[in-house]
This record gives sequence, structure tokens and C-alpha cells, in this order.
Amino acid sequence: FACRSPSCYRLAGPCGPFRVFRNQLPRRNDTYPEEPPPEEPPPGPAPAPPRRLGSGAALCRVCGCLGPRCCGRCRRAAYCGPEHQALDWRRGHRRSCGQHAAGDDSADAIPEHNEFLFPEYEILIEPEEPEFPADSTDDEQGAEDTSKDAKEQEELGAAGTAAFQSLDEETLEAMAKHETQEEKIFQMFKKQIAAEPEQIIRYCRGGEGPLWVSAENRPEEKDIPNCVCGAKRVFEFQIMPQLLNHLRVDSLGESIDWGTLVVYTCADSCGGGSEYLEEFIWKQDYSMGCT
Repeated sequence: FACRSPSCYRLAGPCGPFRVFRNQLPRRNDTYPEEPPPEEPPPGPAPAPPRRLGSGAALCRVCGCLGPRCCGRCRRAAYCGPEHQALDWRRGHRRSCGQHAAGDDSADAIPEHNEFLFPEYEILIEPEEPEFPADSTDDEQGAEDTSKDAKEQEELGAAGTAAFQSLDEETLEAMAKHETQEEKIFQMFKKQIAAEPEQIIRYCRGGEGPLWVSAENRPEEKDIPNCVCGAKRVFEFQIMPQLLNHLRVDSLGESIDWGTLVVYTCADSCGGGSEYLEEFIWKQDYSMGCT
């Protein structure tokens, strides 16, 4: 969960206004089959679309939580509380309330409250492809690009020499080390995500660590609190900055932002059933030197 207000990001501290919760079921449970459904549809005619269930838990039209309250006029729209009922009324239910015939599924459609909710998408999960060596054509092209880059760097170096002559040797050495380290990490980040530019989540529980965007603001072991059960937390997945392209958060030049969001979860996977347990999330921004 995240607040979409940029002002909240400035006031919430170094890790931002994020909350992450874990809920899990054993492979054998009363809700889902033990094996996943086949990816390919079975042969034959397509099945008829499922009918709307006549019973079941009523869910809030705004947030999707349990909705024990309902609209007193149409008795169809459910809400978790008076705040979301009032929000939905102001944002459109006032006009549509009572206008739908019984059995019309559109009466229960979830409205789009863009100032409150993020848009929803389906997430496709695929293993990361291994890197393959470039062919000879790519090598030749790379050599030409390297030659061009060398000339450009030489021209830029000559133009900037005068600006650095006024700095002392100690300052120059510190700046050079910092730039080299930051550039190396950021270039590695860009190279890794270039293969899958639309990737929004990198998942690798207990394996390699996260792909950092900067050498700055990286957590040490002491910065990651243990789980409430006492077990250590381990890296499970990270949320990539490409997700921001889909969240529609830009507003007059102000936007929520991050370099990467790294989630650490209980190494023992404690808890179970219907219980939600809060885990730990770390927000890392881009370095000021990254472009």
C-alpha cells in the first residue's frame, strides 16, 4: 500500500509512506486447487461466461474490503464504512443509484476513483532469460560506438578542464571515486533492465540480493528488523521504477517517485490462515549523479 500524494513522500522519512503485508495459504487448502490451471484453454467451444453469484461476501465498491454497509436507496452498493460511501456518492453513485434493473451486473461495477485508487493490471510472471554473447556484427557496431564515445569524451574533457582547475586535489579525488562507483552501479542497473524494459517486479526469494540503482541509501543488516516471530527477514522481491509509468500519478510536474522498492519478508514464513502480517519495505531513490 502507498499514498499517492507527493507531499506525503516528503514527510514520511527515508523509506517513504509504504506498507507491505503478507498473507499465505498452504498448497493444499480449501480455497484453491493444489495444481495451477493450464495456461492453454481446453479444445472445443468456449464455455459460457459464468453467471453472477447470487450470494457471497459483499465487498466495498471503493476499496474491495468487506462491505457490511449498503446504500440505503438501492440496497445494492456495498461499503466498508461511511467514509467510502460518502466518497462514492460524490463521485458518481448519486447519479446512477437506483437506475439499474434487478440482475444488471453493471450496477455493482467498481467505479474508478483515480484520486484515491491506482489502476489495476494483470501481472505476467516469466523466468528471466540468461544473457547471450553478442555476435560479431554487434561487436563491430560496438567498436564504432566506442570510437565515437571516445571522441566525445575527449571534447568534453577539454572543455571542462578549466572548471576543475580551481578545485584542490583532495576534492577532485573524492569526486572521481564517487562518480566512478555511482556510474558503475547505475549502468549495471540500466543494462540489467534493458532486456525487459516493461518489468515491474523482480522476484528472487532468498537468492541473489536486489538490483540497486545507487550506492547510497542501501540498508545494512541492522536496518532490517526481525519478524515479530523473531526470525530474520530476507529479500523476497523488489518493485521497479517502470511501474510508475502505469500508475497515473503525474500531476502538474509533481509525482510520487522511487528508484526501487525492496521487500524483506520472514525467513520462516510464520503465520498462516487468514491472518495478514506486516513485513518490511525499503525505498531507495536515484543518486543525484544518475541521469
